Amino acid sequence: MHCPFCQHTDTRVIDSRVSDDGATIRRRRVCEACGERFSTIETIELKLPAIIKSDGRREAFDARKLRAGFDRALQKRPVAEEQVEAAVRAVVHQLRMSAERELPSMRLGEFVMGELRKLDHVAYVRFASVYRDFKDVADFREELDRLEKDNNGEAQLPLLDAAGPPPARRKR
Repeated sequence: MHCPFCQHTDTRVIDSRVSDDGATIRRRRVCEACGERFSTIETIELKLPAIIKSDGRREAFDARKLRAGFDRALQKRPVAEEQVEAAVRAVVHQLRMSAERELPSMRLGEFVMGELRKLDHVAYVRFASVYRDFKDVADFREELDRLEKDNNGEAQLPLLDAAGPPPARRKR
């Protein structure tokens, strides 16, 4: 590491601290030549897949654009910042786990929709309307019906046990 003050090539680490989220390390350094102290931050650099746009162009993945998409969909919705950050991290994790060098933007959109669906249904429908290019109200209605159908199956508890009705109560 070059000293930012005198450009000397020999610096020594005097303290290292891991960030709260464990994703970065802050190192305190001292220059062996001039004695000045400075800090550096280390982050893991992983190669994420390139995104193939619908018109065939290829772009490097940009986490800022991903976050902006979440922010647009979640605008004025009651979702905590920590939940949004976790959703963004989950999408990036899915990209890493895909182990592909290139990924169609449609697949990235599916990852985002999956996370938005968990966070907020209004944001999910907002994003889906742009992502799936809804043409009219019928498209919205279809997506809402699908969302409602999926949620009804998951959210409801069975009325009766699999073993049958509960035993009748006795009066005392």
